[in-house]
Amino acid sequence: MSGKVWFITGASRGFGRIWAEAALKRGDKVAATARVLADVADLSEAYGDGCCRWRLM
Repeated sequence: MSGKVWFITGASRGFGRIWAEAALKRGDKVAATARVLADVADLSEAYGDGCCRWRLM
């Protein structure tokens, strides 16, 4: 497996969003968490299997 796998909490905005986008752009995989899944839907649409969305409660 090449690249890294990131688990990023708060990927919907702020630093979490910045880190998630940067990791995905470089080809890494990201487990992006957010309270509202719709807020990170665009990441999984743009990067497909590279981004896995999880809802935090």
